[in-house]
Amino acid sequence: MTRTGTGTGTGTRARVRPGAAARPAARALVLAAAAALPLLAAAPAQATGYRYWSFWDGSSGSWTYQQQGPATYRPQDGGVDGWRFAVSPDGGSGAARPRAAAGFAAVCGGTAARAGRKRVAVVLDFGTPADAPAGERPPVRRTACAVVPEDASSAEVLAATVPPLRYDGSAILCAIAGYPRSGCGEAVGAGTADAAGAPAKGGGSGDGGGPSVGLAAGGAVVAAVAAGAVVRARRRRTP
Repeated sequence: MTRTGTGTGTGTRARVRPGAAARPAARALVLAAAAALPLLAAAPAQATGYRYWSFWDGSSGSWTYQQQGPATYRPQDGGVDGWRFAVSPDGGSGAARPRAAAGFAAVCGGTAARAGRKRVAVVLDFGTPADAPAGERPPVRRTACAVVPEDASSAEVLAATVPPLRYDGSAILCAIAGYPRSGCGEAVGAGTADAAGAPAKGGGSGDGGGPSVGLAAGGAVVAAVAAGAVVRARRRRTP
């Protein structure tokens, strides 16, 4: 505290050192930021999923997301086509995989090879009740051994073994074995099930229960503002 002027009583006034008033405000900002960050980190992300049949190749013994559509892909004899209906991100390996093993022998082991024909194992996973459109229940998982011409596409494999199929006006496969009865790749909000039946990954990275990137970034801004206030207060205290 420094006195200025002369005399006593009304002639005396106090001058606060530069930065002294800023210190409580800076501390308050730091405490507010520290309290806010756990809440921001716990806020759920709002990932959008799509309800559709994803297409998988199991010829190697494990499921790999198909980079070709069923109308253009032509499996070899001994191939395994896998299909999974689920709420998943928009394509890519983040989609829900079939929950059955990708094994040709288990499906077609008892089917003899034939000249001019090929054998393709088909694995259908209709998903969980949480994946189903309103008013529908998924059929049980099933497999089939298709014996088709050597040049048949995966779409022709499906048509030969698990009809009826339903396509939309853009030739997108909407239903296999009549499921689902309606809808085709509609957006439905956060994903519901992955290959293990746990909450699905949305947007290819989040898990529906993790922190929102936007909220976390907002928390970082709050912390940065608080830190800046501390720095400014310290600079004011410097003579």
